Amino acid sequence: MINILRLLLFPFALLYGLVVIIRNKFYDWGFFKSQVFDLPVICVGNLVVGGSGKTPVTEYLVNLLGGYKIVILSRGYGRETKGFLLADENATAQSIGDEPMQYYKKFPEVTVAVCEDRVKGIQQLKATHDLVILDDAFQHRSVKPGFNILLFEYGKLLKSQFLLPAGNLREPFKGYQRAQAVLVTKVPAKLQVQDKLSVEQQFSAAWKPAFSVLKYGDLCPVFGGEKLPLSQISKDTTLFLLTGIANPEPLIAHLKNYSSNIVHYDHPDHHQFNATEINKLVKAFEQEKTKEKIIITTEKDSQRLNAVGIKEILLDLPLFFLPIKIDILEEDKLIFEKNIINYVSSYTRNR
Repeated sequence: MINILRLLLFPFALLYGLVVIIRNKFYDWGFFKSQVFDLPVICVGNLVVGGSGKTPVTEYLVNLLGGYKIVILSRGYGRETKGFLLADENATAQSIGDEPMQYYKKFPEVTVAVCEDRVKGIQQLKATHDLVILDDAFQHRSVKPGFNILLFEYGKLLKSQFLLPAGNLREPFKGYQRAQAVLVTKVPAKLQVQDKLSVEQQFSAAWKPAFSVLKYGDLCPVFGGEKLPLSQISKDTTLFLLTGIANPEPLIAHLKNYSSNIVHYDHPDHHQFNATEINKLVKAFEQEKTKEKIIITTEKDSQRLNAVGIKEILLDLPLFFLPIKIDILEEDKLIFEKNIINYVSSYTRNR
């Protein structure tokens, strides 16, 4: 059925691809203007719609470059506001978006801002910061970052990929050649040499990718309390999993190492949960006869569960989020980090 649908959508994908290629050429030839700034601008992006791990990579950069005055500038996908906004104590996932809200809570020393117009956003921030990290702006070509980090999810590189609307590619695969670094994410813990080679062969030698794995931390309470190591969960525990992310499969696979009783409430990426949906989950949780039971969500989703009318329903329940971070394979880590640090420190203000 999927193959038939792709076949039907293929002419539209060709048309879409032609438009994207012409647009990119116009930027390359200078017909459309790309703004260059006099401070380091790092873009974390991808070619595929959603699910490649931009959030943990952005957090990785913050930890790597912690000696600088950093601003994370995002579009603020899914927010209910418009224009330029700085995150402050009044910010919510609804006002600035779930990912910016996560950054704001996790890194109080970092400025977090949202703006659909990245040029306008950088202009308002450049005088007081050493470095701008653009979250998901690889296709936002009105800005020309000095360093593009392009992410590819490992599992998708092993499959055929198609342009929108027949597939999930935002632009033709060769767009990776605009990047200064390619990072393959969500790599299996035991990566076979042949599988790694098959991925590397999809890129030209000058864009040899680095590889990274996901690392999961202890379960963190959403509304206060103590952390809970996953190792303390018994095989008989029922896990109620609530997600609104692009690809929950790696998370599910990880949780299956601890319990086979997983009840998954799956929603689209950046989904705004409503009271009806949450009450349905709570009712199922209360009716579950297993004594050992908890509710797990992602850190990004937990930002949206703080909304008025949602938080009150969940407040007294054992609700946890599972934090993730990336770990770059040792054979790739030194060069990957060195190139980024050298780029940032090459600017006079950062020497």
